[in-house]
Amino acid sequence: MDGKRQRGSGPGLPPKRARAGLWDEEPPPSQFEEDLALLEEMEAENRLREQEEEALQPALEGAVDGQLSSAAIDPRWLRPSLPPPDPQKEPLIFQQLEIDHYVGSAPPLPGRTPPLHNQVPVLRAFGVTDEGVSVCCHIHGFAPYFYVPAPPGFGAEHLADLQRELSAAISRDQRGGKELAGPAVLAMELCSRESMFGYHGHGPSPFLRITLALPRLVAPARRLLEQGIRVAGLGTPSFAPYEANVDFEIRFMVDTDIVGCNWLELPAGKYVLRQKEKATLCQLEVDVLWSDVVSHSPEGPWQRIAPLRVLSFDIECAGRKGIFPEPERDPVIQICSLGLRWGEPEPFLRLALTLRPCAPILGARVQSYEQEEDLLQAWSLFVRTVDPDVITGYNIQNFDLPYLISRAQTLKVKGFPLLGRVVGLPSNIRDSSFQSRQMGRRDSKVVSMVGRVQMDMLQVRLGGLVSGGGGPEPWGRLLAPACPACPQVLLREYKLRSYTLNAVSFHFLGEQKEDVQHSIITDLQNGNDQTRRRLAVYCLKDAFLPLRLLERLMVLVNNVEMARVTGVPLSYLLSRGQQVKVVSQLLRQTMRERMLMPVVKTEGGEDYTGATVIEPLKGYYDVPIATLDFSSLYPSIMMAHNLCYTTLLRPGAAQKLGLDADQFIRTPTGDEFVKSSVRKGLLPQILENLLSARKRAKAELAQETDPLRRQVLDGRQLALKVSANSVYGFTGAQVGKLPCLEISQSVTGFGRQMIEKTKQLVESKYTVANGYSADAKVVYGDTDSVMCRFGVSSVAEAMDLGREAASWVSSHFPPPIRLEFEKVYFPYLLISKKRYAGLLFSSRPDSHDRMDCKGLEAVRRDNCPLVANLVTASLRRLLIDRDPEGAVAHAKDIISDLLCNRIDISQLVITKELTRAAADYSGKQAHVELAERMRKRDPGSAPSLGDRVPYVIIGAAKGVAAYMKSEDPLFVLEHSLPIDTQYYLEQQLAKPLLRIFEPILGEGRAEAVLLRGDHTRCKTVLTGKVGGLLAFATRRSCCIGCRTVLSHEGAVCRFCQPRESELYQKEVSHLNALEERFTRLWTQCQRCQGSLHEDVICTSRDCPIFYMRKKVRKDLEDQEKLLRRFGPPGPEAW
Repeated sequence: MDGKRQRGSGPGLPPKRARAGLWDEEPPPSQFEEDLALLEEMEAENRLREQEEEALQPALEGAVDGQLSSAAIDPRWLRPSLPPPDPQKEPLIFQQLEIDHYVGSAPPLPGRTPPLHNQVPVLRAFGVTDEGVSVCCHIHGFAPYFYVPAPPGFGAEHLADLQRELSAAISRDQRGGKELAGPAVLAMELCSRESMFGYHGHGPSPFLRITLALPRLVAPARRLLEQGIRVAGLGTPSFAPYEANVDFEIRFMVDTDIVGCNWLELPAGKYVLRQKEKATLCQLEVDVLWSDVVSHSPEGPWQRIAPLRVLSFDIECAGRKGIFPEPERDPVIQICSLGLRWGEPEPFLRLALTLRPCAPILGARVQSYEQEEDLLQAWSLFVRTVDPDVITGYNIQNFDLPYLISRAQTLKVKGFPLLGRVVGLPSNIRDSSFQSRQMGRRDSKVVSMVGRVQMDMLQVRLGGLVSGGGGPEPWGRLLAPACPACPQVLLREYKLRSYTLNAVSFHFLGEQKEDVQHSIITDLQNGNDQTRRRLAVYCLKDAFLPLRLLERLMVLVNNVEMARVTGVPLSYLLSRGQQVKVVSQLLRQTMRERMLMPVVKTEGGEDYTGATVIEPLKGYYDVPIATLDFSSLYPSIMMAHNLCYTTLLRPGAAQKLGLDADQFIRTPTGDEFVKSSVRKGLLPQILENLLSARKRAKAELAQETDPLRRQVLDGRQLALKVSANSVYGFTGAQVGKLPCLEISQSVTGFGRQMIEKTKQLVESKYTVANGYSADAKVVYGDTDSVMCRFGVSSVAEAMDLGREAASWVSSHFPPPIRLEFEKVYFPYLLISKKRYAGLLFSSRPDSHDRMDCKGLEAVRRDNCPLVANLVTASLRRLLIDRDPEGAVAHAKDIISDLLCNRIDISQLVITKELTRAAADYSGKQAHVELAERMRKRDPGSAPSLGDRVPYVIIGAAKGVAAYMKSEDPLFVLEHSLPIDTQYYLEQQLAKPLLRIFEPILGEGRAEAVLLRGDHTRCKTVLTGKVGGLLAFATRRSCCIGCRTVLSHEGAVCRFCQPRESELYQKEVSHLNALEERFTRLWTQCQRCQGSLHEDVICTSRDCPIFYMRKKVRKDLEDQEKLLRRFGPPGPEAW
């Protein structure tokens, strides 16, 4: 071999990087560890770490009557210890977070007569005082009831007989289950009420109010009455139930005017303090009659939020190689927890419990155990002692909590599942399933934890959009800037390509975390105290990020305010649908009007025509386009036209009731409703109250300076807005509690009519004949907005005309319908219905706010990132740079790079959700087939139901279906499989690009310029290492210089032998370039993980750097193999 070659980095050497092993000495702290240390400094602790850990040891290992020793535990973790109030002299005031009920005994209370049953329903309110003291209030004396219409001829003399017959029938019905110790029906009385469904014109009619002994008896009583009950002298009439499908807690809250998360007051002398035999872990436990509870409306000083305790946690498990951790076999090795008190700037608690010794972490407590059973027992005792009001984390409902409980059952850890607040009541796991056309099927788990609210940040309902800058910056510099808008439901409403904690944190917080594969976690656990320390820091950050998200997205305050606005318990918002919120508001209004809500059996119904979309005048507009928007369109229509259940006239009812033509309206769909002069509808009243309350909240928000109060007010006005908009949806839900097609179709009918009328008004007024510079034209309209071209050249003129037109059009509609000027687009690219883009100007005519895209691939997630990136780049060149030629050239360059395999694989990854099992799909799907193949290769890492499956399309024989060509991106990199670039051009890029460029280049020319030409003729076709004909072929080496097939394993043929040194140096230079690129990527990953002194073990498939790093590592390995063909270097090389 030629001895003139210089060694360079050498083909056998690893890439340059800071560290080479996992087991080195203690590294410098990462950024996250520095943040933890900063929090430690902020607390100004004076005690030494050794003294703290000595105090912590007995606290987590020694238990006194199932509780941690208050003398041994860190005092900052405990709730404040205050003397109990004197029930005879002091009222008890607390904010209730959760209301549920149980069946138990009735203790003696002032002014209460003994009940007829030994076991009675007891409502239970959990809450917190202003001082942070936990409270459990047992509320007695309230019984479930519902109504039925009195049959014709029914009088007071029939009450006793019907009560007796119904009680006997219920008792017979219950004999197969729990026996009743007393009468099932406690009372029955005649009263005057009116059904809220339809306008009848005759006022109240006789109803029976039936009060039952237990909530579980409502359903059989309702069924038996519907079937018919014998009444002496009246035969066996059947009864239509009213309000028999109302939850017991909602019934109580409506009757007492209690709303979710409001403040309750128990007056002095009206409650009894339990000193002994407490049923819960709460510091104060009291009993009170339901009629003595005082409810404070959440306004003024009662808007405040108590210092609620929020606990975020994460667990790590040591799984076996290739198998996802299973609680029956794989141990829990770490549990990390962080605690935050609402209103405080930083977490007051940071704890890492580890299996086997772990090096100290500055800013956090570390406690190690040799036995897994001790670790689990310690965390369970820790939860009960810290006593959080809210428990959060990421995917804790489907993984962390079920895993811990199942693992404790496997190890027979006594008392572990006692995680709730009720003494002796263990948490249990039950399976739940949800299915819809939008989301498919989702299987999940529900873990009970009575008295504590679970806010899983993956599943939680956020209660409304978050406006920027409304609240404080918790944890000082640790909090990212506020975002202008966030989703209502993280999993359901916000369309992300991935919902991993890493991807969500990057999207909302602007930061990433290490994503460590479960097999590497086991290696770290089996290392030493330093590797377990690294794992603990990783686990702590996984517990820290959900807290950041909770604060950042205002999840807690938004849900509290939504509970207050809608009047339901906080847990209902997190576990129930939208219907219960409107039902609660309706019941409160019907109670004031002495009306009743019927029980409606629904089986789905006919569809109705939706909103109008004015046919778009497609094209590229280089003039300002003003957008006019109807404010709260559907609520304002319902208020303006008095559309409600109570005002609905059945066909022919107007004539039968003798109504004049000016006393009712006929909607565009032919339905009839009485006007407000005859009867004001319940729904319009509810909407007026909601919108006027929102107006007051926004006015207070504008004046408020306290950051915490601003957060509450902002959350309140958002909750009021969302609640008002959900009323229309309640009427249109055909399988809901109270569907009414007449209301919902009338609303959309009026909406269509208003959009058409707005178009006609604008185009008839703003004309040259009326003195304007040009004839106005509505180029597009959709649901509640219209886009108008006024023919002016400046944004300022378009804004002025837009405001003028909005005011003039509003005068043609009944109040409170109001058209508002919203924004100007300039320039504006209108592609088709619900697809457009433009530069958005909303306030200042000299500066655009942002580039706004609707319905385009720039904001969609069902394509690969290359599509979104290219569409966004093209739109920027078209709209911002005003450079169509540059946009075309850029698109052609990207297409050329794609066909020549110069696009990184991370840009070609497509993700789709696995919504159901393979057998349930009607046709073959690419992501479903891949999931099945991955399950056969490695069950531990295969996607499961509900996951988003990433895949790329690889090259295959001609005619092979696309679903057969889907493959895992990492598998493609590892096996050098070729990408089907033609598929990406034809099936991914072609249509989005043509949609954008056809309005500019023309339909025929756009395809010829972009998809045909010199830039599409040069293609690089890679050959894979597995599959196809190569499986039957023998591989032969080629000369590196001329690519001639060699008969030996050397590097060059005899004709290229003179150039061997030159060729070698060229390949060494290529190796050096690859090493340099790998080092840059490695360093970037180290910066992301927070330390330049530790190995990169992140395997986040949501990160493009991960695929780049894997690709370069594979290229390095291949390049090193190639250099070995030159043989060992000569002595001059050293």
